[in-house]
Amino acid sequence: MTFEQAVQRLEEIVKQLEDGELALEASLALFEEGVTLAKRCQAMLEEASGTVERLTGDKMEPWPEGTHD
Repeated sequence: MTFEQAVQRLEEIVKQLEDGELALEASLALFEEGVTLAKRCQAMLEEASGTVERLTGDKMEPWPEGTHD
């Protein structure tokens, strides 16, 4: 699963959970899937950051607030 696919699935899960029409068991299963996907996305972002760091020789720092759109 690509990062983009994982994010898309996370968006679907959030929408379903926000709708509030699922039974408790189904909501818990979706929540568990969402947590797993969020962890996978975080790992992919950390890996990408490490790759950029190795390629550029610079440590990536977050953008200061108000300097990006």
